[in-house]
Amino acid sequence: MELRQIKYFIEVAKREHVTEAANAMHVAQSAVSRQIVNLEEELGVSLFIREGRTVRLTPIGRIFLDHMEQAVNVIDDATQVIEEYTDPEKGTIHVGFPSSLATYILPTAISVFRDRYPEVKFQLNQGSYYDLKKAVVKGEINMALLGPVPMNEKKLKGKILFTENIVALLPRSHPLAKVPSLKLTELREDAFVLFPKDYVLRDIVIDLCRNLGFEPTVSFEGEDIDAIKGLVSAGLGVSLVPEITLIDNLPRATVSVPVAEANVTRTVGVVIPTERHLLPTEKLFYEFLQEFFTRLEKFQN
Repeated sequence: MELRQIKYFIEVAKREHVTEAANAMHVAQSAVSRQIVNLEEELGVSLFIREGRTVRLTPIGRIFLDHMEQAVNVIDDATQVIEEYTDPEKGTIHVGFPSSLATYILPTAISVFRDRYPEVKFQLNQGSYYDLKKAVVKGEINMALLGPVPMNEKKLKGKILFTENIVALLPRSHPLAKVPSLKLTELREDAFVLFPKDYVLRDIVIDLCRNLGFEPTVSFEGEDIDAIKGLVSAGLGVSLVPEITLIDNLPRATVSVPVAEANVTRTVGVVIPTERHLLPTEKLFYEFLQEFFTRLEKFQN
């Protein structure tokens, strides 16, 4: 089994088309087809079901893909470790993040870090909370900023950097827009603007409301924090959002109001894999994040 065969296999599996995979890898289609056949003969199983010009994975092919993706990620990491070993201050950091941390937290941290290590490069991967966790476990990335921080998962190590408030975001015309704070139960009759199902911020809001005895009516959905704010600004409902998403970015036709109930918060932090070591440059950034937010918290207090 050769690394070239594995990479051909992964590309074909992702595209479900041999010609498209060959074009993407800038090799002849016949070379890709031949290597896939050689791989199947060596393994003694069929990895693909052929359907005209397209292919799809067999059940054993899907299992093999999962393991081979992890293996290639390990090999890529090892290559990068060698490159960074002599000078980790010139390496590349792969970090994932959700939209709620995209406008302030991550840019601020990276800006300060690059002042200290100007030659370090970043490859940023935006995704949903659950997809980012899977990406860290599978080795697609080695680090992700998340909120809330998963603390009890076998393959992830979570480090809380800070805890922030969840606040109510209301249209300026809302009857409660001018109050100093509100109780969530005062919003039980309102239409809510939330993220779609399977987004963690939606789960947080739903759970908060249920714990107070009511089910929020979700009238509109937005797939990123700016869409949520835009829909509230248009007067289409109310929402609950992390306070940090409103720093320097509160829409004109909205107001944010603190929530009076206790524990209407979320943790924010960084997760790394428990079964792999961070690359040298990633370790620098991981340690920096802890130092940076510890200093920031002391300054704010």
